[in-house]
Parts: sequence; structure tokens; C-alpha cells
Amino acid sequence: MAEGGLVMEVAGAYLEETIARYRGLKGQADDAMAQLSDEQLHASPGEESNSIAVIVKHLAGNYRSRFTDFLTTDGEKPSRDRDGEFEDDDLGREALLASWEDGWRVLLAALDALQPGDLLRTVTIRGEPHTVLQAVQRSVTHAAGHVGQIVYLAKLLKGSEWVTLSIPRGKSREFEAEFRRNFARNT
Repeated sequence: MAEGGLVMEVAGAYLEETIARYRGLKGQADDAMAQLSDEQLHASPGEESNSIAVIVKHLAGNYRSRFTDFLTTDGEKPSRDRDGEFEDDDLGREALLASWEDGWRVLLAALDALQPGDLLRTVTIRGEPHTVLQAVQRSVTHAAGHVGQIVYLAKLLKGSEWVTLSIPRGKSREFEAEFRRNFARNT
């Protein structure tokens, strides 16, 4: 394979993996939020802390701003009210999750439209130039941090009623043994 073909193959694999990571992050947040009451979505552990509802509003607003017309306009849209994203306006679950889904729809549509050759194109965020690769990495890192906050807050709010999103505490050996049995059966 020629070097250029390999580069395009790696770039394509990067895009696929990034989209998969985003979908995984969204799934974790969705699963965490599904365990909470409407009241818990708006609970904040402290005056300077954000509720899950605020984090959801912020991520959705960020995605709409950054990824609407991603390749052709600045990622900080004049219509964005970033400060308003950090106000808990007591949106009901349905409206909050509709905004969340819309933000993710915009993000994933923009990523799905990218071609491997787009990764080195230049986009701007607040007038600062970034390659598409840099902008996407910046965004996925941002998302991971906030999804971690959502999961942590949900776990804190649910306490002993929390249903784990991964391998339950103290069950790693069981999980590994089951994984090995399934792997051996399928090979």
C-alpha cells in the first residue's frame, strides 16, 4: 500500500474510532441519567458545582455551536448563550433530553460527514485556528470530562441504589473468566 493510502486508511480509522468513543460516552451519560429522578437531574452537590441538567445544557449548546457548519464557520456561534448554559432553568426531563439529543445529532452528523482528507483542514474556534483533528480531539476530551461528571454525580445521588455501568466492584475475576470462556467458545 502506498504511503498516501496508508495515511488515508489511518485517518479513516481515527474517524471511526472517534465516533465510536463519542457514542460510548453518550451511552454512559444516557444510562446514568436514566437512573435518576427529574429532581436528581437538577440536584447540585454545592454552590459552585453544576447539576447534571446544567452539564447536559452545556454539552448540547457546545455541540450545536461547534459542529453546526463545522468546516465553514467559527465554532463559537454568535447565537450561543454559553453563560445561559450554566443556569439551571428547571427544564423538565423531556425538554432537557430533547436538547441533549439535538446537540448529539448535530455533533454526530458533522463527524459522519467528515472524510479522512478533512482532518488537516483548518477550522476556527473563537477565531483561533485548529486543524479538524485538533478541534475534534479538543471536543472529545471536553465530552469525556463532562460525561465523567454526569456519571459521578449520578452515582453520588443514587448511592447504594446505583446500577453500575461497567464491571461491578469485586466482580473483575468473574468478568474475566466469563470473557475467556466466551472467547474460547467463539474461536
